Amino acid sequence: MIAKIGSWPRAAKRALMYGADMLAIPVAFWMAAVVKADAWVVPDRRMVLLFAVGIVAALVTFQWAGLYRLVVRFVVPRAGLNIILGVAVSVIVVAMVDRLLPGPYIPVSVLATYVVFAMTLVAGSRWFAALMLNGEAVGKVLEPIIIYGAGHAGRNLADALVSSREFRLAGFVDDDIALHGMEIKGARVHSPARIVELVRKLEVQRILLALPSVARRRRREILARLEPLRIHVQTVPDVAEIVSGRSQIEEIREVDVRDLLGRDPVPANNALLDACILGKSVLVTGAGGSIGSELCRQILQHYPSTLVLLEISEAALYSIEHELAAFISAQHLDIKLVALIGNAHHRLRVREILQSFNVQTIYHAAAYKHVPLVEHNMIEGIQNNVVATWYTAEAAAECGVETFVLVSSDKAVNPTNVMGATKRFSELVLQALQQRGSKTRFCMVRFGNVLASSGSVVPLFQQQIRSGGPITVTHPDVIRYFMTIEEAAMLVIQAGSMATGGDVFVLDMGKPVRITDLAERMVTLAGLTVRDAQHPEGDIEIVFTGLRPAEKMFEELLIGTNVAGTEHPRILRAVERCLPWEKLELLLRELAATVQTVDCRRARELLQNAIEEYQPGEPIQDLVWMERNGVTAVQVDSAKVTNLSEARARLN
Repeated sequence: MIAKIGSWPRAAKRALMYGADMLAIPVAFWMAAVVKADAWVVPDRRMVLLFAVGIVAALVTFQWAGLYRLVVRFVVPRAGLNIILGVAVSVIVVAMVDRLLPGPYIPVSVLATYVVFAMTLVAGSRWFAALMLNGEAVGKVLEPIIIYGAGHAGRNLADALVSSREFRLAGFVDDDIALHGMEIKGARVHSPARIVELVRKLEVQRILLALPSVARRRRREILARLEPLRIHVQTVPDVAEIVSGRSQIEEIREVDVRDLLGRDPVPANNALLDACILGKSVLVTGAGGSIGSELCRQILQHYPSTLVLLEISEAALYSIEHELAAFISAQHLDIKLVALIGNAHHRLRVREILQSFNVQTIYHAAAYKHVPLVEHNMIEGIQNNVVATWYTAEAAAECGVETFVLVSSDKAVNPTNVMGATKRFSELVLQALQQRGSKTRFCMVRFGNVLASSGSVVPLFQQQIRSGGPITVTHPDVIRYFMTIEEAAMLVIQAGSMATGGDVFVLDMGKPVRITDLAERMVTLAGLTVRDAQHPEGDIEIVFTGLRPAEKMFEELLIGTNVAGTEHPRILRAVERCLPWEKLELLLRELAATVQTVDCRRARELLQNAIEEYQPGEPIQDLVWMERNGVTAVQVDSAKVTNLSEARARLN
């Protein structure tokens, strides 16, 4: 019955509350009269009239005060104040009307008793309804929750839990000694030292982290403390997301993998952020991709005059344009937003765009970056990663663009796969164009894996955990560098501002992460256990699938050791070998021709001629070429890994 009432339309539930109050007011009046007379009272015409007056006065006041707009399930102190106000107005109006009628007046004691009964009945009906709807009055056992953090975020989260039909607040944990022993929202605040005892005593299976402003390194320490408990840990968004309006403080989500890495961002240099953006016309290629879209978000915050989005995917372009337009409108920004469907390898189209919008800064993020996909689609990888970069850079030089920033990859260093080789080739293109002579400052920014980007293992692992597993990892010892997408985009912008021409900037990625360890921690913090030979009853199995074609055990960021610091502590400037434009141009033109003839063998030879470090370990994996030539796919044997010891050394 309660479930049916809870599903009623809002108007029907409001009518029910009107009816309850219309009954409560006269009943309270009659009960007050009975108490005064100490006998059964039969209402006469005068009393019925006063009943009606009291009902009208109370309901009008309740309506005016917004009592019927409050959701019953979320009963709050404000409802009590509204009830007091309504009953007070009701008794005043009844007393005034009573004085105007002939006959004996109603005693003050009856009116006072009426106030008590009316408040009890009106408030009681709402509290009872709230308890019923929240499941506490029907014998439902709610899951006990501990909130780590008793500050503003924790208290807001506790308020949100009141509305939950599944959880109840069992207690708080906070690092602040001054709060220990206090009661907040009806729950005691405990020391973190007691968390193991509390989890066992209260049978807690879930902890919510309400620490939006705590440094990421500190959150990592807290997660390390909670990990042995093997309970589900969730969190509220960090303060940056709350301030930007992208998230609400009450939103509960799985633990952010950024907290597992514990890497705190370095404060940005606003002068560097503004240098290539403030008041300028800026173009982002690949604007709908993971990095491209984040670049657009951050660029808007530094007030360009125009932001041009170039994207080949209609769906991705629509999504980012809609988001950015909403931001511009909400912030009342005077920024021209231009969304263009197009491919960066259409040289004339790119040149027309640059001239039409007087573009001064380009962030070239358009690229195919998934290693296996590019390996299996070699020709398209070359076309998009190399030829498109060449054509866009040439158009930039022709149109007098001030700064051209290429978003590169750590896979460009000593590449073993087509994706890495094409990114290194695109770097060589920019270096050679700079040496040829150009007013445009060409530079490139090289970094590793980005958390939560398209193709990242993190969202894949999260989906696999939600599905009950297994989690797929290529090799037990494979390691990767990780960086948040926000930090990567911010560093790309700052690096571009420091360019003098032909610069190779390398981002400090911190310590590498063993992918198997990352998977295990994500399982544990989801309140689950890893199933393996030692724990056959575990929840989630980790399956090792073998290295994919051309996949490396670890990635590198530098070719050689000639590297120097910059004015930013996490941006390095590398000095690396490059080719003269005369030689590179010949290779480029022939490479572009192989794209037209779909000659994968010659294309690979040209990549190797340009990049002496490119030493592919497997035969050509392009699916069309293999099908046409009757070649069978080669499966990589994980046991034949040559750089295993070096991968392990990098973790130490």
